Amino acid sequence: MVVQYTILNSGLSMSPVLKTILLLICSNTFMTFAWYAHLKNLHDKPWVLAALVSWGIAFFEYLLQVPGNRIGYTAMSLGQLKMLQEVITLSVFVPFAILYMRQPLRLNFMWAGLCLCGAVYFMFRK
Repeated sequence: MVVQYTILNSGLSMSPVLKTILLLICSNTFMTFAWYAHLKNLHDKPWVLAALVSWGIAFFEYLLQVPGNRIGYTAMSLGQLKMLQEVITLSVFVPFAILYMRQPLRLNFMWAGLCLCGAVYFMFRK
């Protein structure tokens, strides 16, 4: 995968945390489309077709997520890695919901984000 190769093998000196963040953002973009885009694009098709298309998209998600987590685990604890994943998931999902799925911006997105900020604080404090 070009993005993964570029991030992992670029001449730039990049910290494991930054590599992890970039890979997980890309991974979550694929994941979000795999999980939810069929609700808009394939809503009138059989669910089996939607599942097969989603699995095809999820394949690319895993090509980024697995190395992202492996790299991240060299610099973060498992709990920190999971919390980072949740923050990235919400950061990718909110623009997807608003821009792609045309869902209204809700105050609940902000409250959920604030709760995650608190969780990040507790997970990353010394």
